Amino acid sequence: MPDIKETVREKYGQAALRVKSGGSGCCGATAAGSLNCDPITSDLYDPSQVRQIPQEALLASLGCGNPTALAQLNAGETVLDLGSGGGIDVLLSAKRVGPTGRAYGLDMTDEMLALANDNQRRAGIENVEFLKGEIERIPLPDNSVDIIISNCVINLSADKDRVLREAYRVLKPGGRFAVSDVVTRGEIASEIRQSVLLWVGCVAGALDENDYRSKLADAGFEQIEVEPTRIYRAEDAREYLSGAGLDTDEVATQVDGKFMSAFVRAVKPATEAKCCPPACCS
Repeated sequence: MPDIKETVREKYGQAALRVKSGGSGCCGATAAGSLNCDPITSDLYDPSQVRQIPQEALLASLGCGNPTALAQLNAGETVLDLGSGGGIDVLLSAKRVGPTGRAYGLDMTDEMLALANDNQRRAGIENVEFLKGEIERIPLPDNSVDIIISNCVINLSADKDRVLREAYRVLKPGGRFAVSDVVTRGEIASEIRQSVLLWVGCVAGALDENDYRSKLADAGFEQIEVEPTRIYRAEDAREYLSGAGLDTDEVATQVDGKFMSAFVRAVKPATEAKCCPPACCS
């Protein structure tokens, strides 16, 4: 199988270049020229939010939810967006936390970082910084962030345990994990799991909702919640299945109702134990 990380990097870099050339980035095996290009990424931001940001930030959105609308963000807080892409959620978060707060965006794709910095300049928002790096190795100190958000990115990682451990590390005691992600419910056909194109399309790398809860708990988090926000039916999946060369009629019925966008919440304990999972003291 091709390297997942490099495949993701390439596809998301291409998505950024499409936006710069006047198109849009779509969270799937194929791209379309409109905002409502698929049932996962469409209609996530309300008009009041859209008016606050450059159009290029919206066009580059590859998310499956709207963590900035669902997460509680307070003035003066520090926010980190894992896999920030064109910067839409970072820019919206920066407005929410105000000039005394700060919003970081982390992305590994040069093209997306360039687009995000362009969008920041267009928006004229100063309390923002975009960092180059991988979500498995967050380039920030321990206990430095009040809240972590992410939008349909953690499912793309091949090492989700490490991502969640890193999120736990950089959060301050009492810090919040509040991400939108694609999750699954029940057994999923192996041919979907094995498709790199569907992985990049925010589908095949998704965790089962119960596995997500378990991995968060193993990383040390408490108060874990997984709240479905959109449940996808067989018809919603046909574009992805066809783009990956799968038999849509055969496979679509197997995925009906098993994929969903969800808002995933958790909290880092305010008082940490002397040793933290997964390497606890005996």
